[in-house]
Order: sequence, then C-alpha cells, then structure tokens
Amino acid sequence: MYKILKKEVLNPSVKLMEIEAPFVARKAEPGQFVIIRVNEKGERIPLTIADFDRDKGTVTIIFQEVGKTTELLGSLNEGDSILDFVGPLGVPSHVEEYRNKKVAVIGGGLGTAIAYPQAKKLYNNNAEVDVIIGFRNKDLIILEDKLKEISNRLFVTTDDGSNGNKGFVTDVLKRLLEEGNKYELVIAIGPLVMMKAVSNLTKHYGIKTIVSMNPVMIDGTGMCGGCRVTVGGKTKFACVDGPDFDGHEVDFDEAIRRQAMYKNEEIKSLEMHRCRIKEADVNA
Repeated sequence: MYKILKKEVLNPSVKLMEIEAPFVARKAEPGQFVIIRVNEKGERIPLTIADFDRDKGTVTIIFQEVGKTTELLGSLNEGDSILDFVGPLGVPSHVEEYRNKKVAVIGGGLGTAIAYPQAKKLYNNNAEVDVIIGFRNKDLIILEDKLKEISNRLFVTTDDGSNGNKGFVTDVLKRLLEEGNKYELVIAIGPLVMMKAVSNLTKHYGIKTIVSMNPVMIDGTGMCGGCRVTVGGKTKFACVDGPDFDGHEVDFDEAIRRQAMYKNEEIKSLEMHRCRIKEADVNA
C-alpha cells in the first residue's frame, strides 16, 4: 500500500498527490511514469511522474478527474492509501545534452504537469529555459508559481483571454521565433492536437521537437500492445520505447483516431461508477 502524504486541489478538476513510494522515488527521472491501481477491483492506469524527492521517498502525481479511476483516486484523502504504484516505467527524457543551451518547454492544459519536471531538470542543468503554457481559461491555470522558479521566462496564455493573454501556445512560440529566438530544442506536452500544431510549426524552422505520447496503456511493459504509436512509419510502444518521441515523425492523425476508440466505453464506465456512489449514499 502507498500512503497519500499530501493532497492539493489545483483547479476544479485537477488534483495533486504526494505519494510515499521510496523505491520508485529512488530511481525516478523526468519523463517517466507509474501505473497505479486504486483498489483490488480497480483498473490500471498510467500517470506521469510530476516530481519526486529521493530524500523524502516521495513521488508526486497530478491528474485530471475525467473517468472512473481518476474520480475514484480524487475521492481519496491524505492518510488514505493506493493499492498499486508501479514504476518508474518508460524511458527517461534525455535532456542532459542541452546544458547551457536555449530550449522551449511547452505545456497544454494538464500537460503542464508533465512538462514541469523536464523544465526543472533543464533549468538545473543551466539551460536557458522559456516555458509556454496554455489553458482554456484562467481558472484552469496550474503550477504557474512553480514554473516561474525553474524558467528564465514564463508565458501563460488562455483560449478566451481571461488572464489577459489570449491565444494558443503556438501563437506565443511563433512570435518568439519571429523575434529571433534560436532554440536548440522544443518540448511539447499536452493534447494531441496541440503537440501536432507545435511540431508542424517547429518543422518549418528545423528545430528538434520532442513530444510525450500517452495513449491507452494496460501493462506498461510492452506486452499488451495497447499503447502502440506510429513513429517514422514504424510501430513503437509508448510504455517501453517512449513516452518521448520525435514530434516530426509521430503519426498524430492515427493517434487521435485511436484515442477516441473507447470513448463510449469510458463514458459508460464513469456513469456506472457514479450510479454506484449515489446508491451507496442513499443506503448509508
């Protein structure tokens, strides 16, 4: 069992949890993930490691309540425990070579939580880090203060302009490139359509671009094949070959189609979960 030491609500649907998992924390690196199971009847889901503290033996996860399992996880409180917390899994982000170089790290929505540890490692390795994050509105903005601490410049934009900066992350990146900023690397993490748009933009400028793919995943060890993505015309498994891939080689259109394959089943599972919760409340 893995105890929840800290729980924080970042916005109405996004929560942060600090988990006591010393063996995972000992080996964790930016870009890796864990697979969790809330209880013995629960499903396995992957969650990217948002942060870790080797001295304290803790791993931080940040998740959005969008389905049955994330709602169940979000209902837990400090002092409660998670049954399974397996990891670290996946290939760590290779950012050491960008020491003392200029990079841009881009996060869209919840992808900001995944971008944070990569930006942090780059900044601590003396890279010059511009961070660009985007959200639908100001009420959904997360980690703004933390990102200010590990970046040279932070740009926050919203679709509706409610924070005073209207536009998409690609608008900001394009402006920075047109102003003459020369980036050795761009890291983009967020919705598939956002990562596709960033990759299309940077390809025009010839800038190496890394994206983080988070498809349907079950075992996390490459056996089930559920997390397959097409990269450079070849089949890759996000759990063992990624989750980081060259954004200019990812088949985003295929990934978008696969992401929607089980949407109806996910909605049905969530509805059944909520019905059981209501029945339990009535019978309590």
